[in-house]
Amino acid sequence: VQLTESGGGLVQAGDSLTLSCLASGRSFSSDAMGWFRQGPGKEREFVAAIRWGGVSTFYADSVKGRFTISRDNDKSTVYLQMNSLKPEDTAVYYCASGSVLKPRGAGEYEYWGQGTQVTVSS
Repeated sequence: VQLTESGGGLVQAGDSLTLSCLASGRSFSSDAMGWFRQGPGKEREFVAAIRWGGVSTFYADSVKGRFTISRDNDKSTVYLQMNSLKPEDTAVYYCASGSVLKPRGAGEYEYWGQGTQVTVSS
């Protein structure tokens, strides 16, 4: 069971970036998929989540309107499109999956990736 994030990097404020998370080792098509992040000196926080059907999505207030989560079950991949990036979006971004009831709770997720660094300069 493995989740592998990619797409992180160094960008300037206002730029866009798309993160990808490839799931392997088992079928994740029935799982909820989430993105969390942990900034320097901060606790891990919820960013976005999507139910298995791809219809229900959830966002943190801080990213609503700027970030979009989507998934392609055929490719076992979940995406996080990030627009209008701000320096405060700087963090390690983690992908997670599981049979969650409350998509905003980190403790609900069973599987985690290693994270990908996103750095937004001002």
